[in-house]
Amino acid sequence: EAVYVDDIPAPKDCLYGAFIYSTHPHAHIKSVNFRSSLASERVITVISAKDIPAGGKNVGSGWAMLGHEALFGDPVSEFAGQNIGIVIAETQKYAYMAAKQAIIEYSTENLEPPILTIEDAIQHDSYIPVLPVFAPQPIGDFDQGMSEADHKILSGEVKLESQYYFYMETQTALAIPDEDNCITVYVSTQLPEITQNVVADLLGIPYHNVRIISRRVGGGFGGKGMKGTHAACACALAAFKLRRPVRMYLDRKTDMIMAGGRHPMKAKYSVGFKSDGTLTALHVDLGINAGIAPDLSPLIPAYTIASLKKYNWGALAFDIKLCKTNMSSKSVVRAPGDVQGSFIAEAIIEHVASVLGSDTNVVRRKNLHSIESLTKFYSDSAGDAPTYSLVDIFDKLASSPEYQSRAEAVERFNGGSRWKKRGISCVPITYEVTLRPTPGKVSILNDGSIAVEVGGVEIGQGLYTKVKQMTAFGLGELCPDADKLLDKVRVIQADSLSIIQGGFTGGSTTSESSCEAVRQACTVLVKRLKPIKEGLEAKSGAPVPWSTLIAQANMASVNLSAHAFWTPDPAFVKYINYGAAVSEVEIDVLTGGTTILRSDLVYDCGQSLNPAVDLGQVRSQPISTSTCYC
Repeated sequence: EAVYVDDIPAPKDCLYGAFIYSTHPHAHIKSVNFRSSLASERVITVISAKDIPAGGKNVGSGWAMLGHEALFGDPVSEFAGQNIGIVIAETQKYAYMAAKQAIIEYSTENLEPPILTIEDAIQHDSYIPVLPVFAPQPIGDFDQGMSEADHKILSGEVKLESQYYFYMETQTALAIPDEDNCITVYVSTQLPEITQNVVADLLGIPYHNVRIISRRVGGGFGGKGMKGTHAACACALAAFKLRRPVRMYLDRKTDMIMAGGRHPMKAKYSVGFKSDGTLTALHVDLGINAGIAPDLSPLIPAYTIASLKKYNWGALAFDIKLCKTNMSSKSVVRAPGDVQGSFIAEAIIEHVASVLGSDTNVVRRKNLHSIESLTKFYSDSAGDAPTYSLVDIFDKLASSPEYQSRAEAVERFNGGSRWKKRGISCVPITYEVTLRPTPGKVSILNDGSIAVEVGGVEIGQGLYTKVKQMTAFGLGELCPDADKLLDKVRVIQADSLSIIQGGFTGGSTTSESSCEAVRQACTVLVKRLKPIKEGLEAKSGAPVPWSTLIAQANMASVNLSAHAFWTPDPAFVKYINYGAAVSEVEIDVLTGGTTILRSDLVYDCGQSLNPAVDLGQVRSQPISTSTCYC
């Protein structure tokens, strides 16, 4: 049975934590007290900013290049949901109860009213800076494109709200103090390395004093990235101070209040187009609500524009404002920015088709890229012409006789139904991904079993399955029963002190990068073991059993552990994924209830490492992101 962080048996003398969070978006915290109750009597202490050790910093998450977010709102709470203290109690139940019974005294004296919306932030010039290296670049000459247009829409608007994560396991951590000011933290995280750095900065100790272990994550979707470090930091600080193990598992309500979620956006656009539907120019004024802290928000403008560029707009210009507000910091949620960018693009295409009285798919198809325009819009990721499959994918769905008959059936249904309406749409996507350096380590033990470590974390995406397969493939030429080698492979939990520079799990490239690092490590082992194998075969004249080969290698003092650090070719760091989907949806116009009747998806996954695993990922994606629209 799979063991998650909260399944780990409680160590001796373990204590339990729960966050006390602010209910005011901008206020001084004057005092925190508790109602008299059984739960309050079981409170051991309340950890606050004053308990941060000398030399430590009030940090709960962050990346040095982008900035950090405080663990505690001290002395001012800057958003509703901000942690202002950590109740430590004898059980998780008592910690929950006591945290909910906290009485917080606020004061708004000498404080400005909170900034809550994109409009408020723009009015007050409240922004989070975006480094030039992360800023997207315009394409072509917008003014010239507009001058070539037969028709113009000078003012359109699209608004998108936030979305909570889709994970089953809420934020959780277990911190155990160790000798020499060291600490081990078991945490549900996609970022073991960054979590290690933030915990060490919080405690004011060297990074090598902090060990982060993440065996598997009960669903991530980006929510176990920066947002996962807060629980780790809270438990680590309490354990470091009290010298006792401390764990916490957020209840769903607290998790939802503190999580942040997907970035709300507001896009105002001007678009020019010809009478046949050909787009000539687009300008977008985009406001992004990032919340109180940078998190990974400075990356979102580029992600949003990358998705918007799936169509050939002729020329593309934009003004993007990353708004700092008194809200919980927003973070990456599956396909961050891409979901919003694609939606904005489709809204504009629908608007253009409506003005022309044209079929929307005709406008979509006319403005899909040629390889020439694709190279113009995606200069560093377009690839060669044979890899551009979006047009074929779209045609396969939108031009099929079945789609046409279903569209006609939808029209007939709507003509005969007053209170329920149906719609059918075919939408293409481009998804630009970036490859990252990734470590891998393969070790063959004395009995021939194999232990593998990678920088990635298993979050339900099938990473460990693919890594095991790649290990068996990479070492297969040494084993006469290569098909049985898979059973000898075990992938070990992510450990920040065992394998460094692990980076993060996300961006849809962790599995392939980890597998390539493992393949390279296996290549080193094959090179070491092949001479021994050939020598044994020359003597016996028969295939050498795996166990015999490893025993002989041990006798010969061959190093049976190999580490690789795969780095992508600088000329091929980015590439684009292509896909399209046809969805048929029914809406109850009285209640707003929405039912997805059917979705057909086509995704070009290249050469799949494991089709069964990848199929599961393709199927789950529309389920998780559909809640952004329903």
